[in-house]
This record gives sequence, C-alpha cells and structure tokens, in this order.
Amino acid sequence: MTRLSVNINKIATLRNARGGNLPDVIKAAIDCQRFGAQGITVHPRPDERHIRRSDVYDLRPIVTTEFNIEGYPSKEFIELVTKVKPEQVTLVPDPPDVLTSNAGWDTIKNERFLTDVIHEFHQHQIRTSIFIETDHRMIENAARISTDRVELYTESYAANYSKNKELAVKPFADAAIVAGKVGLGLNAGHDLNLVNLKFFAMNIPNLLEVSIGHALICDALYLGLENTIQLYLNQLRQ
Repeated sequence: MTRLSVNINKIATLRNARGGNLPDVIKAAIDCQRFGAQGITVHPRPDERHIRRSDVYDLRPIVTTEFNIEGYPSKEFIELVTKVKPEQVTLVPDPPDVLTSNAGWDTIKNERFLTDVIHEFHQHQIRTSIFIETDHRMIENAARISTDRVELYTESYAANYSKNKELAVKPFADAAIVAGKVGLGLNAGHDLNLVNLKFFAMNIPNLLEVSIGHALICDALYLGLENTIQLYLNQLRQ
C-alpha cells in the first residue's frame, strides 16, 4: 500500500494568522499519526509564514512514523535538516517568494549542485527525494546524481483529471516506469485529493508515498481530521 504523509503546513498557517498556539501544530502531528497517517511532512520557508524552524525541532521527537522535510537546499535549510535528521528530505526548487511549489528540478542544469547536496545528506544517513516533473531525461539524470527517490509534481494531473483522467495520468505512469528502470523510488504530491487520488494510485506502478496537505486539511474542516485521514487511506488501498 502506498504510504500517506500528511503535510501540516496549513495547520501552521492558521496558527500564525492569529498568533498564540491555536491550532497546536505538535498536537496535530500527533493526532495525524494516531489516526493512521504513515508520515508527517513540513516545508519550512525562510519567512516562516507557516512552519517555523522551531516547529521542526519540536516535531522531531514526536514524529514516530516518518518525518519528511521539504525545501530549497539553501545553506540554512541544509543546516536545519542535518541537525534534525529526518527520515527523508525532499528537495524543491522554489525561491523564497513563491506561494507554493510550482515546478520540478532541472536535474541536468543543476547536476553538480544537487550531487553535492545529496552527498551531504547521505553522510547523515538521510534518504533524499527530488521534486520533479515527468520529463524522462530529468528522471534518468536524477539517478545519476544518486538521489534515492523522486517525487512527481502532480499539479497537471489534478488540473486535467476532470477533462480526461486517462490522458491526465499517462505521463505520470510512463514516468513511473522510467523511474523504476533506473532504480529510483517513487513519491508523488501536489493537488492530490479525495476525487483524484484513487485513480492516480491505481495507475502508477511502484508508488511508495504521497504527500498531501492543502486538500486534506480543507476536507478535515468539514469531515473531521480522523475521518478525513481514514478516507484518504481508503483511496490508497488497492
């Protein structure tokens, strides 16, 4: 079964809007795991507009499933990750001012940079994943820079799902086959939700993990967090 990692950035966004500690990010992470999530994902950005550096340190001892830290590998980010030592780090090529991650890595243009960053994380026994699009050349080159996994950026699948789901999923299924051939583990994330998740999981071979935040937290406002996590897990059961 594909693992579900819950991105709790939106919990932190709501907390930061008012100040104080409501909702409690730490309690939310504990509850997500208690309700069945198999991982917790955070994406600390330099401006700390949602997850703060202090949250990352506070979360480390209470994440008993899998801790996944996403972000652009700046000097400060690398320092944070190597101190916290999560099970996985996901490298995302987003500049500080973007609203949300909106592109995958060019692993050819950034080959030397990514190779050096991945080597440093491997020295700390941290599994690496690279946020990437479905371009087969980029996936093949990701294997050359020694990353353990790639995370497919699924925005285009979600955007086109209602028009033609078979056509929308095909580039991702093809990309998954390429990733398998070059020995890369496969994750996916961005705009996956209760409408499109099951079809995606059914059609993507060797999908190890999905990271879902915005849609899941929105659903939880109406359905409750425990029920929502169970609904997402049900979508991943083949």
